[in-house]
Amino acid sequence: MSPILRTILQRLGLGLITLFVVSLVIFSAVTMLPGDFATSILGQAATPETVAAFRHQVGLDQPPALRYIMWIGGVLHGNFGQSFSGLAGIGEGHGRTVVSLIAPRLRNTLFLASMTALIAVPLSLVLGMLAALYRNSFFDRTVNFVTLTTISVPEFFVAYILMLFLAVKYPIFYSLANVSPDTPFFERVARCTLPSMTLVLVIVAHMMRMTRASIINLLAHPYIETARLKGVTPGRIIYRHALPNALAPIATVVAINLAYLIVGVVVVEVVFVYPGIGQLMVDSVSARDIPVVQACALIFAVTYIGLNLLADIVSIVTNPRLLHPR
Repeated sequence: MSPILRTILQRLGLGLITLFVVSLVIFSAVTMLPGDFATSILGQAATPETVAAFRHQVGLDQPPALRYIMWIGGVLHGNFGQSFSGLAGIGEGHGRTVVSLIAPRLRNTLFLASMTALIAVPLSLVLGMLAALYRNSFFDRTVNFVTLTTISVPEFFVAYILMLFLAVKYPIFYSLANVSPDTPFFERVARCTLPSMTLVLVIVAHMMRMTRASIINLLAHPYIETARLKGVTPGRIIYRHALPNALAPIATVVAINLAYLIVGVVVVEVVFVYPGIGQLMVDSVSARDIPVVQACALIFAVTYIGLNLLADIVSIVTNPRLLHPR
């Protein structure tokens, strides 16, 4: 087995172990929350018999270890259980499943994340390369100033500023992003423009600055100087020689920011009333709907671990020392 394949398999194994530990932490943290979930769901007016019946129905009267095994066993089969709120309102056997609640919200969040990533990733790479190529120029200073400003301002403030100028004073875009499954594609894009613009301004700074720093570091290497002495143009030096060797740190920061687009957009979703998975998790915490909270937290963990694994694999594949081991 090649060293690269063995290293990738080791990373995948570590990722699965990490995910198992995270699932234990999620279940334990939710289980140790103060208060009684059944009383919170049914209300203070519920009789003790009703509360006991509800606890038996959802399995809260079982030992925590058995509940964890049942939960993780269902998750491995794609079954996250049933929402508590649906069970309380309608009755046994008629509640909504967690998957039916999360699936449309996750699709909305993935749509917003994809729309943002399609703009932010190429834009940050181009800006980072140009800033490195024209280091200390007016363009470099301007880009650094703008990105430092946007990275220093809270995202909710950026969101409200964009909403004020681009939706209220000059009604160019929709102020709210309240989409539904029946919303046509182009209307969905129009409604998601301001949330996407906010996220682009927030995350492009990280990726642009990492790209710039990585390429500037590589431009000091002797083989870059050799390429210059051979008459290679600056743009070709960056495109053919510097950028491929800077992929590892760039892939890491891109992966972290892509994970943020899925798990960290709660504030933006709340400001623009966007029905994403982040807002669903906040609502579920308020309603003490622990199956939904556990499912959302596990999806967030899978997203972070998966994207970090992908960044690790890209780093391994693009590392010449691993591609040609001695």
